[in-house]
Amino acid sequence: MTDDITMRLDRATAEDLYGTLYEVGEHIAGGAPITPPTPEEVERLGNLLQELGHRLGRTCSPLCDHIV
Repeated sequence: MTDDITMRLDRATAEDLYGTLYEVGEHIAGGAPITPPTPEEVERLGNLLQELGHRLGRTCSPLCDHIV
């Protein structure tokens, strides 16, 4: 498939993503609270979303690192 997007994640980012998706799913399903992420989790997940956005061809925020 030529439309595939492949990304490699380090273990910490993969764990953060899994935890976030799990908590959001539990919140939607049963109203469980969503635990606020740590600053490190915010940084890793923010970087992941920025990279995914780039690969999807989304318009970047003016705060994007590569925009000078």
